Amino acid sequence: MIIGVPREVKADEHRVALLPSAAYQLTQAGHTVLIQSGAGAGSGYPDADYSQAGAELSGTAADVFARADLIVKVKEPQPEETPLLRPEQILFTYLHLAPARELTEALATSGCIAIAYETIEQAGRLPLLEPMSEIAGRMSVIVGGYFLAKHHGGSGILLGGVPGVLPGKVVVLGGGVSGINAARMATGLGADVTILEVDFERMRFLDITLHTAHTLYSDRAHLMELLPRVDVLIGAVLVPGAKAPKLITRDMLQAMRPGSVFVDIAIDQGGCAETSRPTTHHDPVYEEEGVRHYCVANMPGAYARTATQALANVTYPYVELIANRGLAGACAAKPELRGGINVMDGKITCAAVAEAHGMDCAEPALT
Repeated sequence: MIIGVPREVKADEHRVALLPSAAYQLTQAGHTVLIQSGAGAGSGYPDADYSQAGAELSGTAADVFARADLIVKVKEPQPEETPLLRPEQILFTYLHLAPARELTEALATSGCIAIAYETIEQAGRLPLLEPMSEIAGRMSVIVGGYFLAKHHGGSGILLGGVPGVLPGKVVVLGGGVSGINAARMATGLGADVTILEVDFERMRFLDITLHTAHTLYSDRAHLMELLPRVDVLIGAVLVPGAKAPKLITRDMLQAMRPGSVFVDIAIDQGGCAETSRPTTHHDPVYEEEGVRHYCVANMPGAYARTATQALANVTYPYVELIANRGLAGACAAKPELRGGINVMDGKITCAAVAEAHGMDCAEPALT
């Protein structure tokens, strides 16, 4: 099989989908690995590393897309990339299609087989999303505290406080992977942390694991009690494959103090606030109702080296399996991979995506 890795073109995206060590393993197994020149540079992997691993370098994305049977990426195809996809070509990447109707339709029109990392579910976990959720969760507290600084338009509160001064207050919406990582970072800084969650078993786990953080049942009344006193609000809610629920309304934001910060980790799935809209690392924040909004849609891309290595650790076994056995054989060996197929043969094959856009949903036709 020919495995193609184009250079990422989404704004401020420096990750790469395949490590040189993975390229070596694939070429040793008899596959061809086609890397667009410069694809790994942003993560610290120069072209020479891939050449030494046996990969073939290509000058253009068009050549990679034209020749590859399997395209492995990090982020969803951008408007200039979707026309390069072709029928029966396999695309393996993060897609986040629920809030992206235009992309969903473009993938269906292309006839490609689009497999989303984020909808591969195994024993109630999302193993290909978890590493990026861990990074985004930890990063949310770093950026939240950074934009609290007065010279960034924040309230001027230091999250950890100092002796004789109370620490800042952090509220985390959701106790999943990103939420628990956000809470770990915030408690490590010495902030006063509260996690809102609806699953009682998860709350018990959080209570045992995070000794200094508080848990509170997530409902509007409890949230409204907290908002007037919160310094950093972190949206860490997730419904696999579906749009994020809008838990924060504009009216609710008005209850927050001027200069407080809202970090929306759920922005890839449409965001969990009415006021959320995607931003970039170069222009990461904007203000609504006096609250600084950080809504960068590819947060882990800021730490490209770490994120690339963490992502490759979990995606490579599936890449190798698809290359060795084909998609049908790979799905037979790892049934959870079937749940990752979002688009196939011009049809939507993920129920959550189909529901988000009011489209019909079909079963993947694997032979």
